[in-house]
Amino acid sequence: MARLPDYLEPQNVWNYFEIISQIPRGSGNEKEISNYLVNFAHEHNLEVIQDEALNVIIKKKGSPGYENAPVVILQGHMDMVCEKNKDTVHDFLKDPLDLQVEGDYIYARGTSLGADNGIAVAYGLALLTADDIAHPPLEVVFTTNEETGMDGAANLDTSNLKGKILINLDSEEEGTFLSSCAGGAKAHLNLKAQWIKEEKQGLVYSIQIRKLKGGHSGQEIDKERANANKLMGRILFALSEEINFDLISINGGAKDNAIPREADAVIQIELADKDTLIKKVEEWNDILKNEFKKSDPELEVRMELIREENSEYLSEDTKKKIISILMLMPNGVQTMSMDIKGLVESSTNLGIVITDKDEIRFISALRSSVASRKNDIINKMKALSRAVGASFYIKGDYPAWQYVEDSKIRSLFVKKYEKLYGKKAKITAIHAGLECGFFAEKIKGVDIISLGPDMEDIHTPNEKLSISSSQNTWKLLLSVLEEIK
Repeated sequence: MARLPDYLEPQNVWNYFEIISQIPRGSGNEKEISNYLVNFAHEHNLEVIQDEALNVIIKKKGSPGYENAPVVILQGHMDMVCEKNKDTVHDFLKDPLDLQVEGDYIYARGTSLGADNGIAVAYGLALLTADDIAHPPLEVVFTTNEETGMDGAANLDTSNLKGKILINLDSEEEGTFLSSCAGGAKAHLNLKAQWIKEEKQGLVYSIQIRKLKGGHSGQEIDKERANANKLMGRILFALSEEINFDLISINGGAKDNAIPREADAVIQIELADKDTLIKKVEEWNDILKNEFKKSDPELEVRMELIREENSEYLSEDTKKKIISILMLMPNGVQTMSMDIKGLVESSTNLGIVITDKDEIRFISALRSSVASRKNDIINKMKALSRAVGASFYIKGDYPAWQYVEDSKIRSLFVKKYEKLYGKKAKITAIHAGLECGFFAEKIKGVDIISLGPDMEDIHTPNEKLSISSSQNTWKLLLSVLEEIK
């Protein structure tokens, strides 16, 4: 592993960043890094708690003159996303990261860097060992498994914490302070499949939707991009108004949190309806190209002849219910925030449709920064499932961090940032999940802010961390802590 240059400041921060970069810490593989943090605390005579989820809490008394100041929670996650280039030889279960410096940036050769959220761990350890920094009593919380479900934060016992001020260090843009995040859940609607087994002559076609732009179902949901599953529902409904057809299967999307780019429906028609089908598919190609000419200019609806006979297809009742679900399932932006202009408040994405032997599965990722709005979306889906006789359940439910207009910690960060750097800070929110939601839910009245230094291309082998921005964020953090008496 290449070492970081000794001239990098603050040296203590980069020293710990280098140390933790030698320890494998992919999500689900945090035992070694968690134990390192516990041993670190013991070596420095600090109070430490490690729980069954491998979360670690390290406590430090306030510096002289700050013994009775309000307790501050500093929080970040110890795990990282493990990605590497195809030609890179690297075992994330045992190999250290190969840190490199180029200009103002640190990166890892051929792999993701883990600055998300390794820089928070480095900041925390540097503060815990410093004896020349003025600060209030600190409770430094390192959580696990953030990247794959926030299981650490979900299982953290916050009764071990006294702080009512929380500084989350898991953001990626200097001078941009997050004040809210969406909560979310995965909604599963499963419709029992009724199959008709019958040898039947006729033309079997695959109707295909291709070349949609897709994107992240949180960050890109406001861009009005087409959802292939929803479009297929419109096409099938229109066809059912014109011709008789049997539905053999429908599949679309790959991930619930990605706007689906492709969908396929396999249908069987009588030979006499061939021209009508061709005409309707061409019409829908034109209709959708016009509707989404800005957001999805490459959109394409096409059909392909597969065979001229079939022995099994879904019942007419199942077909109608599938089309109804596709037509009526909530999707896209549902409400906009009244507190933060331009922020999506709640949304849902029908990300996956799968035809299995026993059932047709519809999986949606829904998000909202207001819990009641999230529950409203869930209830609409639940009502739809009851109407068609489908099963419905929720998985991976995580809470929102709702915007609070009066935040003393946010105001303090804004004041200090503008004083230090002569620039206006940006207050915003994110339509995605942060661990802040769990802390807001568990610690009543906690005042939260999320911030961090500039990073680029996180979760990829191109990930890089700005050295100067990390210095600026460190300086800002110390300035704020010094003010809390």
